[in-house]
Amino acid sequence: MDIQNSVALVTGANRGFGRHLAAELLNRGARKVYAGARNPASVDLPGVVPLQLDIADPASVEAAAKAAQDVTLLINNAGISTHTALVDGDMADIRLEMETHLFGTLGVTRAFAPLLTSNGGGAILNVLSVLSLVHYPAYGAYSVAKAAEWAMTNVIRQELAGARIDVTGLIVGYMDTDMADYVDPSDKADPVVVARMALDGVQARALEVIGDEKGRNALAGLSGGADQMYPGFPVAI
Repeated sequence: MDIQNSVALVTGANRGFGRHLAAELLNRGARKVYAGARNPASVDLPGVVPLQLDIADPASVEAAAKAAQDVTLLINNAGISTHTALVDGDMADIRLEMETHLFGTLGVTRAFAPLLTSNGGGAILNVLSVLSLVHYPAYGAYSVAKAAEWAMTNVIRQELAGARIDVTGLIVGYMDTDMADYVDPSDKADPVVVARMALDGVQARALEVIGDEKGRNALAGLSGGADQMYPGFPVAI
């Protein structure tokens, strides 16, 4: 993927990691960067093109696709974290996580993939999580939704290969953004560094980018099975 000559769309680009991604795209000379946000007036990064986009609203997604038909690089970054438990948490919040991370991201991909194809191909970057791979009660709904998004990423990569569209997944833990403002700073990755790594991966047509040590540990843990990933089970009762 030639990022310097790309026309990129970053969802959730008004703040946090999405804003860092949009800034790095500008630094690398992207021809145009659309900054998707539910409220485009909240986009304050000079040089980008604000674009109204609520990924959980199909009408908004359709309108965005009509307004940005020149896109060659789609970055699915928008997300939420409700910290909802699965057994006794609010089902509405669980559904909201799924509607955002799985159905919202898939809806944006379905809307923009034909445009990437008609523009000669391109690339998609899906911002995933360590919690796509390993799952904990404090992040029950988020874990399920991000695991589904990881599976979706691996499937669409194969479905879109014939259209000359590369699909890269980013696996990363906590980053120093407002979504993780409750986390000890020493436990968070620098989003500027991770944004550079992610775009390096897109440039190199990587299938997956591991953004930090937490990501590397989670990926390595998969080979050990559940016994290694969740030590202490089974619990005697």
